[in-house]
Amino acid sequence: MKKILLIAVLTVFGVTANAQTAKKTTKTAAPAKKEVAASTPKVEGAGMVFDNETIDYGTVPHNADGKREFTFTNNGNKPLIITNATGSCGCTVPTFPKEPIAPGAKAVIGVKYATDRVGAFTKTVTITSNAEGQASKVLTIKGNVLGDDAPKG
Repeated sequence: MKKILLIAVLTVFGVTANAQTAKKTTKTAAPAKKEVAASTPKVEGAGMVFDNETIDYGTVPHNADGKREFTFTNNGNKPLIITNATGSCGCTVPTFPKEPIAPGAKAVIGVKYATDRVGAFTKTVTITSNAEGQASKVLTIKGNVLGDDAPKG
């Protein structure tokens, strides 16, 4: 009887020690998430960080779909307001959100290039906003539109 009682007590202590070790392991894994959040650049006021400031269309066929999007994040602590977006010529037509972009929110600047114009192109889109330290931001699109007589392959 004493042996059974001794085995039961040892089993209880063994399970308790294992449970405490598991809790410690869980607690040490949690700080990794905080490090990721801390690496995001923040600004005082409104901010605007683009995933990519240049879009390369590559080589596209004549009259192909010329729509592309620039994705950005408001990395500030105040709403971002875009007041204007203009293309460098009539062949580049941008669209932008009219409502304020909340801190931490993502949004897009749309751009449509007129692919009825054959040949290489490099055009810009100028964004005007209340972003701290960058009242205007220049984005670039580039590519090459093939003519109708270009070999298809």
